[in-house]
Amino acid sequence: MPIPSMLQALLERSGLRPLRLRGRTLLPVVQGGMGVGISAHRLAGSVAREGGVGTLSSVDLRRHHPDLMERTRGLGVQPQTKAAIDAANLEALEREIRAARRLAGGRGLLAVNVMRAVSDYAAQVRRALEAGIDAVVVGAGLPLDLPDLAADHPDVALLPILSDARGVQLVVRKWERKKRMPDAIVLEHPAHAGGHLGAARIEDLGDPRFDFERAVPETLAFLRSAGIEQTPVIAAGGIRTLADIRRLQDLGAAAVQLGTPFAVTEESDAHPEFKRVLAEAKDDELVEFTSVAGLPARAVGTPWLRAYLRAEAKLQAVAQVKARCTKVFDCLAQCGLRDGKAGWGQFCIDQQLAAALRGDVKRGLFFRGRGALPFGTQIRSVHELLVRLLGGEDALPSSA
Repeated sequence: MPIPSMLQALLERSGLRPLRLRGRTLLPVVQGGMGVGISAHRLAGSVAREGGVGTLSSVDLRRHHPDLMERTRGLGVQPQTKAAIDAANLEALEREIRAARRLAGGRGLLAVNVMRAVSDYAAQVRRALEAGIDAVVVGAGLPLDLPDLAADHPDVALLPILSDARGVQLVVRKWERKKRMPDAIVLEHPAHAGGHLGAARIEDLGDPRFDFERAVPETLAFLRSAGIEQTPVIAAGGIRTLADIRRLQDLGAAAVQLGTPFAVTEESDAHPEFKRVLAEAKDDELVEFTSVAGLPARAVGTPWLRAYLRAEAKLQAVAQVKARCTKVFDCLAQCGLRDGKAGWGQFCIDQQLAAALRGDVKRGLFFRGRGALPFGTQIRSVHELLVRLLGGEDALPSSA
């Protein structure tokens, strides 16, 4: 189905180019995947219904399903506990994809974001493909095996998330041998994005190779040399306005990806308190730290995070390998806390992100990207956000 007529008119008036992906004509706006549970079916389906790309995050979606939470509660430290939690999450993923598709009503495109770093990565990709997802997006690691996992689903779009042209070249060369190319590439700037960031160290976040003015042209030049210049490049990180989108399309990007502005919409699957914390946070309240997955990360400096960082050096000094995950879930393939990696985070990321999903400011980890939000501290709808991004100020209520 086409983009809704009002947004189509705004798109044409804005002078922006639509995103063309797998035969679909879409708004040049992609909603980023945000876990745990922030971008579930309600947010992703709402974005797709407006003609954009709505993205579910595959991580620990059972938390949106009371029956699945009850099924996995009180299992104790048993060999079968992880398998039971993983099975519940796969069932939740399938439920969320079906619900998002109903909500989208045949418009836009539905994607699922799967972190390469999670232990159940392959199973989550396969279940999403079996459930009929339109696209699979993978970050937090190099998805060198994604073409193999999707071999039986040639019509599903595959999108790696990378941060510079060097990473793009590595993935494309590996995929080339598997006879499958990316359908689009997400270039995420680690100095601006929220959550896990695509740099080896915190000190690398400001490296010029990540700047869009360099990374986008270098990526496009490589894609031309590889004979796949039609591959759309989607810029992500710190994008907040129509002017930002125009600037990036002028550089050659086909579209942009936003996370935080969608996380604070009415349709976001998070608790109202989560939305308030993100909406009210300023850039000088954001904290960069090393995640339990070993990657730099950016989040709001909540009481829990600041207390953790004060104790981090001591916790890392006594880090040691544990016999099993302290929460039995084993959500990550490599975990600083479980595996005793002294330079990595020493906390349970699933528990802290789950607390944020519930709106628990004292205990939660609230990932957030840099930059003032399009509506400031207001919580507005997905539709209104897209209208503003397309320059339709005159179509918004006067309170905007």
